[in-house]
Amino acid sequence: MSRILETINSPADVKKLSVAELTMLAAEIRERLIQSVAKTGGHIGPNLGVVELTIAMHYVFDTPTDSFVFDVSHQAYVHKLLTGREKTFHTIRQPEGLNGFMLRTESEHDSYGAGHAGTALSAALGMAVARDMSGGSEHIVALAGDAAFTNGISFEALNNIAAQTKRMIIILNDNEWSIDKNVGAIAEYFHKIATNSTYVTLHDKAAGLVERFGGKAALHVAKRAEEAAKGLVGRGMIFEEFGISYFGPIDGHNLQLLIETFQFLKQQNKPVVLHAITQKGRGFQPAIEGQKKFHGLGPYDPETGETKVPGQKTYSEIFAETLTKLANGNDKVVAITAAMPNGTALDLFRPHHPKRYFDVGIAEEHAVLFAAGMATKGYRPFCAIYSTFLQRSFDQIVHDVALQNLPVVFCMDRGGLSGDDGPTHHGLFDISYLRGVPGLIHMDPMDEDELADMMYTAMLHDGPSAIRYPRGTGPASVVKDQPVALEIGKAEVLQDGSDVAVFALGAMMGEGRRLVGLLEAQGLSVALVNPRFAKPVDAECVALYGRRCGLLITLEDHVLDGGFGSALLERVNEQELAVPVVRVGWPDQFIEHGKQDDLRKKYGLTAEGAMSKAAGFVGKIVGERLAVQ
Repeated sequence: MSRILETINSPADVKKLSVAELTMLAAEIRERLIQSVAKTGGHIGPNLGVVELTIAMHYVFDTPTDSFVFDVSHQAYVHKLLTGREKTFHTIRQPEGLNGFMLRTESEHDSYGAGHAGTALSAALGMAVARDMSGGSEHIVALAGDAAFTNGISFEALNNIAAQTKRMIIILNDNEWSIDKNVGAIAEYFHKIATNSTYVTLHDKAAGLVERFGGKAALHVAKRAEEAAKGLVGRGMIFEEFGISYFGPIDGHNLQLLIETFQFLKQQNKPVVLHAITQKGRGFQPAIEGQKKFHGLGPYDPETGETKVPGQKTYSEIFAETLTKLANGNDKVVAITAAMPNGTALDLFRPHHPKRYFDVGIAEEHAVLFAAGMATKGYRPFCAIYSTFLQRSFDQIVHDVALQNLPVVFCMDRGGLSGDDGPTHHGLFDISYLRGVPGLIHMDPMDEDELADMMYTAMLHDGPSAIRYPRGTGPASVVKDQPVALEIGKAEVLQDGSDVAVFALGAMMGEGRRLVGLLEAQGLSVALVNPRFAKPVDAECVALYGRRCGLLITLEDHVLDGGFGSALLERVNEQELAVPVVRVGWPDQFIEHGKQDDLRKKYGLTAEGAMSKAAGFVGKIVGERLAVQ
C-alpha cells in the first residue's frame, strides 16, 4: 500500500486530496517526524503541534506565489515535507543537508528566513505593503506562536498593520509554550480567552455550523458569536483594538474547520488574525509529557523518547551551579532569563532561589533594561542570554548599562559556533559588537573552573561585564569549592617561550595546546598564553612576547573582523611592535550548520589550519635558527 506522503512532491499534490486523505497524511507526517528527528535531533515538539495547520495552509493557499512567514521558523519541518523536500528530509540539520529553519536559498517556498522570535509580523507586513505598492494580489500569511507576542517587535508590528495594509493574515498558534511555559500578562490574556467557558460554548456552536454547512454564512455566524462573547473576557480583544479582526479560538488540529476558515479568511479585504489552539508535541506522548525537553533536542529513542544518559556537565550547568553558590553567599545576586531557563540551565538555579529568578519571556531588550533598573538599587543581575540573542539588546547594553556603569553581568551561552542550529544561532559576533563599548570587560574561560572564577570576578566588579562560553561540555576541569577573583585584563602564561607565542582564547585552548606541540616538533620554543580577557587585552603580555618572539598567533571561536585577534593587533600597533601576527578564526561570512569539529576543520580553526596559515613565518624562523646553528 502506497503512502500518501511519498506522493507529495509539491503543494499542488496536497490540494488533490480529500479531507479523509489529508487526515491520513497528517498521521504519516507525524510518524515521519518522530522517526527522522530521532536520528538527527531537532525541534520535534513545535513541529508535531503544527501538522494540521501547515497542511491546511498549503491546501488553501498557493506558495510560492503566496508567502508564508514562520516566526522563528523552527516549526517549518512540515512545510519542508510538503514543498518538495520529503526525499531529502533525512538530511535536516546534517552537514550539507536541509537547514533546521526557513532558508530563502534552500527553496522558493521559503519566502523569509528566520531563527529568532518576534520577527514574523513585521516581515509579513513589509511583504504586504510591497505587494500593495506593486499592485499584486497574492496572500501574505504569518504564523506566529503565542510566545512571539511577548516580544516587543510583534507589538511594534501590530501598531502598524491596520494603518499600512488592507489585507494580511496572522495565525496565532497558541500552545502555551515557547521552550518553557509562557509567562507574563500576554500569556495569561490568551489563556483567559481560550478557557472562558461561555465564550468556548458559543464558539463551539458556531464552529459546529461551519463543519455542518460550511461557507461564508456559517463563518459569519461564527464571527457574530465571537463578537457577542468578547465582552465576557474582560477589556475586549487586543487585536481588535489594533484594528485587526479577530477570529477564534478554534481547534488547530481540526482539518475541516481549518480549511473552511482559511478559505473564508483569504476572501477578507482587511487584516485578520486567527487564534488556533494547538498541542505542542501532539501524537508523541514523551513530547507531550516533556515539553521543555522535546522543544529541541539531540537524537532520541523514537519509541520511548529516551535520550542518552547525561554524562559530563555542560558549561551551562556549571554556570547555573556556580550562580547558585554565589547567590547563597550574596543576597543581591539575581538571575534573569529571556524565556530560556532550560537552554541556559537557570531551571537548576530556580528551585534554590525562586524569588531571585526572573523569566521575562522572549524580550531580550526588556531583560537588559530590567537588569539595569535592579542594578541601580544595589543588586547584581546575571543576565543569561545566548550570544546570538543578546545582539538584540545592543542599544540597551550601551545606553542603559554601560553609560551608567552599572554592574550587570551578561552570561552569553553558546558563545562561539553553535553547530547544528546554523547561522541564526552561532554566537560568532559578541566580541566585536561588545568590545567597543566603554567600560565593559569581556571574558572567555578556557575551562569550567575558569568560568566559575570569571563569574565571581564579575560579581565583584563595579561595572558591566560579559562572559562568553561555548555550547556543550568543556575539558572536564575540576571546579574549585571557592572561586577566586581574577585580575582584570591580566592574561595567564601557561608556558613560556622565545620563538612563537600562541594566544588561544577560551574554547580554542585545546587547539592551542596541539598547535604548540606541532611548533615544538619544528624545534621551536613556544609560549602558550590564556588571554582570559577579550577586553581589556593584556598589553604588557603582548609587548613581552611581541619583542621577544618572531611570531604571534591568535586563535578564537569568533569572526576575525573585530575579534580578539584584531584587538591584539591594535595593542601591537599602539606599542609599535614589529612582530607579525597570524590570526585564526571564522572568515567574513555566515557559517552554515554542521558538526562543530567538521566546520572547524573546513574553515581552518584547527592546529593544522593555524600551521598552514603561519607556514611562511614559521619557515623563516626555523631557517634563521638553522643558520645560527
